[in-house]
Amino acid sequence: MSPTDPSQTIAFQGQLGAYSHLMCQQVYPHLDTLPCQTFADAFDTIRNGQAALAMMPIENSLGGRVADIHHLLPESRLYITGEHFLRVQHHLLAIPGASLDDIRTVHSHPQALAQCRGMIRELGLKPVNSADTAGAAREVAERGDPSVAAIGSSLAGEIYGLASLRTRLEDRLGNTTRFVVLAAQRADPPPSTPSITSLIFQVRSVPAALYKALGGFATNGVNTVKLESYMTDNAFTIAQFYAEIEGHVAERQVDYALQELQYFTSMMKVIGVYPAHPFRREHRLD
Repeated sequence: MSPTDPSQTIAFQGQLGAYSHLMCQQVYPHLDTLPCQTFADAFDTIRNGQAALAMMPIENSLGGRVADIHHLLPESRLYITGEHFLRVQHHLLAIPGASLDDIRTVHSHPQALAQCRGMIRELGLKPVNSADTAGAAREVAERGDPSVAAIGSSLAGEIYGLASLRTRLEDRLGNTTRFVVLAAQRADPPPSTPSITSLIFQVRSVPAALYKALGGFATNGVNTVKLESYMTDNAFTIAQFYAEIEGHVAERQVDYALQELQYFTSMMKVIGVYPAHPFRREHRLD
């Protein structure tokens, strides 16, 4: 089988050594990886047949949601087929021979900088935005300037020959990024599988439409774990919602809740039914 077989390829945003690359290696070690410059490019690899899957970060416990993904996902015509969680341990990466006293600026993706905001301030460094963590590491290696560092993964440090001046740079231990796997087709697990269902919808323009639409989840005992809104028109009058609920569309209570939701919406689409990752069960508060 060719190593560039699209059916055996998973795409990710960033360069080799990015956290998305690390996640691909952990979850799909048997697949070839395809780095992409932007999130939109990674989405396109599936639509144009270059890759079967894409690994996308969707939110972080410190930095919040990844805005580009939430903007692109509803219009992508792709489906979420899985979720995975990565404990992120940031490293302060610099050229060999540099020391903490040498560093003046630190480059990385805005999400990584946000997750290390307190430590960056404590070290007296100037943060500089980069397109991705691994790209920042590569730039530091190419510049060879001991006053410039990058925040990235240990994998990025290994790939680009950088020294780790400090580990666990994140402001809080347990820093975790949630990733979703995207594909061209839905791949619902068996109905008996503890699942998450992701959907997008627009409510009809009537009083209390959102309240009424979500009421079906409450009356049918379906837990909503995520609800976010986005404006879809220039006049800021049409809101589109992205939601995640616990349960499988084949379950009766979920089906009833979605039927009630449809009654109060002008558009509703399920964009993924996938196994709930064990991380959720291990970290439940109830």
